[in-house]
Amino acid sequence: MNFQSNLIKKKTYHIETYGCQMNVADSELVESILIDEGYEKSDDINSADAIFVNTCAIREQAEEKVHSQLGRYNLIKKNKPETLIGVLGCMAQNLKDDILESKPYVDIILGPDSYRKIPIILKSRQDNSKNIVDTKLSRYEVYKDLFPKRQSGINAWVSIMRGCDKFCTFCIVPFTRGRERSRDIHGIIEEVQQIVDNGYSEVTLLGQNVNSYNFNNLMFHNLLEEIAKINKLKRIRYTSPHPQDITKDLLHVMKEYDNICNYIHLPLQAGSNKILKRMNRTYTRENFIELVQTIRKIIPNVGLSTDIIVGFPGETEQNFNDTLDLMQEVKFDSAFNFKYSSRPGTKASEYEDQVDEKEKQLRLQKVIDLQKKHTLELNKKLVGTIQKVLIEKESKLSSDQWAGRTDSNKWVVFNKNNSVVNNIVEVQIEKAKGITLHGKILQKMEAA
Repeated sequence: MNFQSNLIKKKTYHIETYGCQMNVADSELVESILIDEGYEKSDDINSADAIFVNTCAIREQAEEKVHSQLGRYNLIKKNKPETLIGVLGCMAQNLKDDILESKPYVDIILGPDSYRKIPIILKSRQDNSKNIVDTKLSRYEVYKDLFPKRQSGINAWVSIMRGCDKFCTFCIVPFTRGRERSRDIHGIIEEVQQIVDNGYSEVTLLGQNVNSYNFNNLMFHNLLEEIAKINKLKRIRYTSPHPQDITKDLLHVMKEYDNICNYIHLPLQAGSNKILKRMNRTYTRENFIELVQTIRKIIPNVGLSTDIIVGFPGETEQNFNDTLDLMQEVKFDSAFNFKYSSRPGTKASEYEDQVDEKEKQLRLQKVIDLQKKHTLELNKKLVGTIQKVLIEKESKLSSDQWAGRTDSNKWVVFNKNNSVVNNIVEVQIEKAKGITLHGKILQKMEAA
């Protein structure tokens, strides 16, 4: 009986994901392929028949984590030699030779355009003990008609395009994910409708430069407007846009539809024109400030976040102060702040005037401290206001409280008051503490 049970037992998989939201979306895509092949998800990595790690090559820390995890997988494989180990995504694309040389126990290495080949690879591995590597980039692959398998939740990630044509000198993405190509608008609408039918309240549209979407001359604002018309979709977000491609058409569509969140992630990277030019960011600090003014004029109370890199090659103290000055002028609601990390294969890695690591850390701390000040200052202005909050999860602070976000992307903690996850409720903001707002429910609103 046990022998027969083993014969019909489904194979299991375990996926670990590192890096950006695109990697999360790609992992969901891979899961859909594995499930269609008869695999079941396993929460126990030690018993899984196939272990995949989906990787990011943008940040050095992500690579370090993956190398550490692969060592852990090797120990699992030593105890269970039939376990398949696969490396997926950007790091597979960028460091395949290093992985093959230093980690021969890795069975499968697939770049971000090769996931459709997983079924045939899994079948061939049964009779083939050699490493399988496929990291060829495609000009066309957007995984049309292949929808991610999602469990349940509040927010669903929807990839609307792949690749990047901007070629910022610090970024490896064009070399690991290829050139820009956009999905068919009808396929995106179908996927979002399916997401809503499955009980999700919010979608986040994803792309390396999400607002450069262009399918048969239908632009990003056209797509956003069509998605906003989908019945029962409560909220729409998108990330990450490029300042160059923020248009007034986009801003007016955002203003017109209540279910499009009044929040924009607007990556600055640096406040010095010299550094922006060296980064190949295609705009000046003056362009950026003018864009922020336009955004705030068309969309009042908009939430603005940004990315800032300190210590880029050639950044002088004055160049760095230009960034601090621009932060003072704009006052972002939040920011993702990084020390410059050299990525092999990028133009910036060839620059000889690298900034000292200690100096980079000092500059990073100054940016972090200034942003904390601005975040608290802007959050305090919301005390006494009433905000519509989508309940997302139980607060870590107390089991009697919910946590959710305003449409301007600010986290709020508040009393439960018989409300439930997935509802949009009105919350009166009573205080601001750090990056979090605290308040109380005024009334429970009907789910949209």
